[in-house]
Order: sequence, then C-alpha cells, then structure tokens
Amino acid sequence: MSDLPRKAVTRTAKLAALPLGFAGRATWGLGKRIGGKSAEIVAKELQQRTAEQLFKVLGELKGGAMKFGQAMSVFESALPEDIAGPYRAALTKLQDAAPPMPTRTVHAVLAERLGEDWRDFFLSFEDKPAAAASIGQVHRAVWHDGREVAVKVQYPGAGEALLSDLTQLSRFARLLGPLIPGMDIKPLITELRDRVSEELDYELEAQAQSEHAAEFADDPDVLVPDVVHQSDQVLVTEWIDGIPLAEVIAHGTEEQRDRAGQLLARFLFSGPARTGLLHADPHPGNFRLLPDEDGETWRLGVLDFGTVDRLPGGLPQTIGDCLRMTLEGEADAVYDLLRSEGFVKDEIELDPDAVHEYLVPIIEPAEAQEFTFTRSWMRTQAARIADIRSPAHQLGKQLNLPPSYLLIHRVTLSTIGVLCQLNATVRLRDELESWLPGFLPEDDEDSAAIEAPA
Repeated sequence: MSDLPRKAVTRTAKLAALPLGFAGRATWGLGKRIGGKSAEIVAKELQQRTAEQLFKVLGELKGGAMKFGQAMSVFESALPEDIAGPYRAALTKLQDAAPPMPTRTVHAVLAERLGEDWRDFFLSFEDKPAAAASIGQVHRAVWHDGREVAVKVQYPGAGEALLSDLTQLSRFARLLGPLIPGMDIKPLITELRDRVSEELDYELEAQAQSEHAAEFADDPDVLVPDVVHQSDQVLVTEWIDGIPLAEVIAHGTEEQRDRAGQLLARFLFSGPARTGLLHADPHPGNFRLLPDEDGETWRLGVLDFGTVDRLPGGLPQTIGDCLRMTLEGEADAVYDLLRSEGFVKDEIELDPDAVHEYLVPIIEPAEAQEFTFTRSWMRTQAARIADIRSPAHQLGKQLNLPPSYLLIHRVTLSTIGVLCQLNATVRLRDELESWLPGFLPEDDEDSAAIEAPA
C-alpha cells in the first residue's frame, strides 16, 4: 500500500551521503586556506554549506530524519548570529512541513482503519493536507455532526522509517554536534529512538490528549482540542485555528510574543501538576496563539500529544529544591542533593562552589521577577558550556543526567529555546512558585494556593 518501503534504499542513501559531503567540504576548506582565505571565514562557509545540505535532506524526508530536524530546530537561537540567518528559514520550515503522502495512500489508510464507507464519517474531507509532520499528516475535515476536525493519518511504514533514519543519523552524530554549540547530539538521537513506539501508538496519544482537554476545558489561558475519534493509524480531533507560533516568532508583535512566552512557560510547569503528564514535543509547530472572544486577550492552543512523559506526582520536587537552594546560595546543600539523586556519581568528587557557579547562569531567568529571553543570552549559555577551555565545559562533562530526568531536561531546554526565539519577556518566577514542588520553602508551600498567576 505504501511507497515508503520502496524508498528505503533512497532515503538511506541520502542520509549516508551526508558525512561524505561533510568530508568533501572539509577538503574544500583546506584548499581555500592554502589559497589564502582566512581560516575563520572558511570555517563559517563550511558550517553554512554543511547546514544547508543537512536541512535540505532532512526536509525532504519524513520519519526520524524530520523528527531529528524538528528537535534541533528549537535550538536555532543558540547559533552565532552571523551564521544563524541562513539556518533560520530551513529550521523553521522543518517545524511543520514535509512532502505530502499521495492522496490514494491517504484514502487507502482511511478505508483500512475506518472501513470502506469511511466518507460517511465526514460531511467533507480535504485531500490536500493542512500540515505534515514526522510520522503522519493532518487533513482538515467536517465530522458528521458538523464539527470542524483535524484528521491525522499515520504514514504507512512510519515506524520503520523512524528507526532506520535515527540509526543512520546516530552513526555520524559526532559530525552533527558543531551545528548547535553545547548540544550533545547522540543522547538526543537515542532518546528519540526510545520514544518511537509511544509516538506511533495513537491510542496512547488520544488518551494523553483527552486527559489534557478535560483538565484545561475551562482554562482561560490554554486550549487543548477534544479527541473526536481514534483508531489504529487515524486520530480525529477538534480543529483549532490561530496563529502558528512560528509566525509569532517571525512577525508577531511584542505583546503577542510576550503572551505566547508566558503561556508556554505556564503550560510547561502547570501541565504535569494538573495532569501528571508532560507534553514532551515543544517545537513551535505544535502551538497556536488564539484570540479570545473579545479579541484583546490570547490563549495558547496546544497540539500533538504523541510524546509525553508520565509524571504521576508532577515534576520532581528535586528540581524545585535545587532551583531554590541555588538561588539562595546554598552550594553545599545543592551539591549533596545532586549527589543523592545521581547527578554526581559516587566515584566523582567535585567542588560544591564550582557546581554552584556552573548552575547560577543557567537559572538566571528564575531569579528575576521577569526575564527577557533572547538569542544572545542563549548563545552566551551555549558558548560557556561548549568552550572546551572553560571550567564550565570541564565540569559539565563530569555531571551525570539520570535517565528519569532525561526527557524533562530536553523539554525544558527546548522550551527555553522557543522562548529565546520569541524574544519574550516572561514572569517565569510566578510560574515556578505556582506549580513547581519544592520551589517555595515548606511553610510557604503549605499556605500557597495552587493557581495560575494572572
């Protein structure tokens, strides 16, 4: 039924050609240097050409290649500004674009999963996809009861494509590392592989989305569309309009960018506290900014619950405790907590004050009543950790990330990346104090009402 398996050799060849292309450009760069061009200029040209080829290939493929590209896209703000421009358009495009599935294949999947009379479910169905992502594409339709709906149809063979691409990408992860300073690519690819089976299961996705939709049903700030119908490889949810977050990043007003940033932070921290689930795919393609009925206030529309982290007790209290104690300058207590939770392995001894100095710049946004997230701040953080000569780099290599924190860590970093793309001024501390266990001292926590700040 699908032409994806027949294209497996082609897609593998495209991915396999990437490291050869990198090597070819390195040779080209050597020739340029011998010819008298400065090493710095050559390095920038090499990086730009490498990125252009990488994102061109990722953009042409579905599966794990696109999933990896989307995951990387939120870290665009960490790139040096003089080379970020050429990357930005390609990275943004990866957030919600991919070549569409043939119409005949879409119809075949719907017939197999909904029955030969699948059209009876709809008053109308648009064959042209409204959006395409790494494992499926979305079609706009009208359900038989008159509701506008989004119909997500999974690509046949999506699982095989995801695993094949990510396996291929992991083989040359070292070559991809320099594209995003301070980013260790291999663990990201490994973690994406680990999530494949969950993301392919539309029943799990429908359950996670339904739980969020019920919890946020009357929320003035966040809208999660209801699930209308679910079957294997097909998920139907209510349709929501709004401004894609990528458009807000590119053209939004200061008010829109600040509002989107505030609500994104609110959703990140309130979601686990309210549902026991962490939405774990925070790239801009999964969010919309929607005007309220009065047209003056904005809500955040949240899409795609295929990847979630299950946190029955909400975010771990350790995170809040560590944040609070770092801000209060309790270096020894922070170090003891990190060691007890496995962030510092038993066989390693570190200077508590050095660990404290490493953490303070990272949690700077939590210290102020409001903080403006900028690309320059993100680049400073990335450069500080990426510079192999810096104490921060050496210390970071000795710290350990326990598996239970891996997805939380990636989601937090990704969200910060999006906030920097938005250039949003956010009252992050308000959200931390309202939703994060352990952030307030115990006596304050007992008396604090858990409600979202205005």
